[in-house]
Amino acid sequence: MSDKVPMTKLGHERLEEELRRLKGVERPAIVKAIAEAREHGDLSENAEYHAAREKQSFVEGRVQELEDKLSRAEVIDVAALKGTHIKFGATVSVVDEDTDDAVTYQIVGEDEANIKAGLLSVTSPLARALINKTVGDTVEVTTPKGSRSYEVTNVSYL
Repeated sequence: MSDKVPMTKLGHERLEEELRRLKGVERPAIVKAIAEAREHGDLSENAEYHAAREKQSFVEGRVQELEDKLSRAEVIDVAALKGTHIKFGATVSVVDEDTDDAVTYQIVGEDEANIKAGLLSVTSPLARALINKTVGDTVEVTTPKGSRSYEVTNVSYL
């Protein structure tokens, strides 16, 4: 798999920090926990040993996942972007045409998404519908609650 993984500079820094923490803090702690559990004797009935091995497996899997994503990262400097059309990194304000509820999202990479913080994954149905649209355009999005229409009211790059 060699697809580029788009992410903001901040998202890239967060993944790098998580990778550093896993390698520098979590790994050594797990190795120590496994060593201590081994000293307790019979491993077949040693809950601490099995828990530490399970955590080790999770951490190693996450390390591999992060290393893969970081190696394929396409870091996009949102500050350097401009224009009137919506693309990755844009901060977009939309109004739900049925409820008149206004919301603002920044379109970010999958690993950065946090809807409560206004960070919308580029792979989400709403973000995919918004790409290449501009102020005044309306998008139709199918959600679990049915079809919704949104009007784009603002596009900016911070």
